[in-house]
Amino acid sequence: MSHALAAIVGRPNVGKSTLFNRIVGARDAIVHDLPGVTRDRHYADTEWAGKLFTIVDTGGFVPVSDDAIETAIREQAQIAIDEADIVLFVVDGKIGKHPADAEIASILRRAQKKVILIVNKIDGDTAEGGVADFFSLGLGDPVSISALGGRKIGDLLDLITEGISASGGQPADPRLKIAVIGKPNVGKSSFVNALLQEERHIVTDIPGTTRDPIDALLRYHGEELLLIDTAGLKRKSRIKESIEFFSIVRTLKSIERCDVAVILLDATQGLEHQDLRIVETAMERRRGTVLAVNKWDLVEKDDRTARTFERVLQDRLRMYAFLPIVFISALTRQRIYKVIDFLRQVDAEQNKRIPTSTLNAVLGADIKAVPPQSKSGKEIKLKYIAQVNVKPPVFAFFCNEPKLIEESYRRYLENRIREHFAFRGVPLSLTFRQK
Repeated sequence: MSHALAAIVGRPNVGKSTLFNRIVGARDAIVHDLPGVTRDRHYADTEWAGKLFTIVDTGGFVPVSDDAIETAIREQAQIAIDEADIVLFVVDGKIGKHPADAEIASILRRAQKKVILIVNKIDGDTAEGGVADFFSLGLGDPVSISALGGRKIGDLLDLITEGISASGGQPADPRLKIAVIGKPNVGKSSFVNALLQEERHIVTDIPGTTRDPIDALLRYHGEELLLIDTAGLKRKSRIKESIEFFSIVRTLKSIERCDVAVILLDATQGLEHQDLRIVETAMERRRGTVLAVNKWDLVEKDDRTARTFERVLQDRLRMYAFLPIVFISALTRQRIYKVIDFLRQVDAEQNKRIPTSTLNAVLGADIKAVPPQSKSGKEIKLKYIAQVNVKPPVFAFFCNEPKLIEESYRRYLENRIREHFAFRGVPLSLTFRQK
């Protein structure tokens, strides 16, 4: 296992969010400061001892309740359990064993997943006596911590990452891996079926028909491509946010495995909030991406419809307007292979390297024409530019005052790079370093 997903579950008020924040803020945690990335998420990538994993927080798990909100929380937690490689079951060491803890433990035993039983709020050795009560849950030895105080968090992280291999240890698969992502019921399985010309996935109009991510081998112009079809939800939640959140969580798992992604949109619905979050997720993961507007056969159109629709999409995408857009119908198979052509082009773009001499000559002129300004009035000198990485492309700007570079100027430089060198469909990283 090279990149695991760990889900935190437990009844309300046991300290799940505190633990989530403590783990994400732990030493070596990866912090995403990508402009435009939404912050109201309950998952994050983190690293411990060179081992990457994704941590997911869930609402308080109430095993038996008729309340709509509590039912949705229970569904969220159940989906998290289904999706997770590791389940972190948090209980309250101050209050002691609660009847709901036993019910959750029973669910976890049936799930047959790796479970770490975490007794929270154990602030010191004198409070360790409260841990013994939880052995009866039948989930192995409890691990005592204090999420608030940080007690024994390092020991817990060692346990979480025990079965995860260090980053970079996986052999490379030469085939181009394509993640087919999008919100539930947008036509992902229909699209894959159309590409493969076979009904290997069950396709219905019920969100959540697909149970698990399914890989399929596509042979196209003599090349083998691997299609990663993301799962829908296993059950239809009563609460819309539950569907949205766990659609994103499942999307994460597929994006981690892919080289490029195609995000399917529903032409009859346009670009909705959930679609934007999926776009941001792919951009946050720095994956080359194509947008495929599916169900185009259902739209009444004339010769201007596609261009108008594209302009509206780009206005809503704003900083992500560099993503290619193609209008398709999985049902009629209209332009479905055009998506594959675009994806191959995007992969070539994200592997492209611009010579240092070219960068400095071309961007140097742009910087001279529009030099960076500082609110403090201090002169900023950009002295040297180099592309330091591909897939994703990373450009390093060496200057005397890297901390004074403002976001608007970063955007200017990115736009100039795209103007000169394209990188269509590819998220770019710009770093500013002390010279």
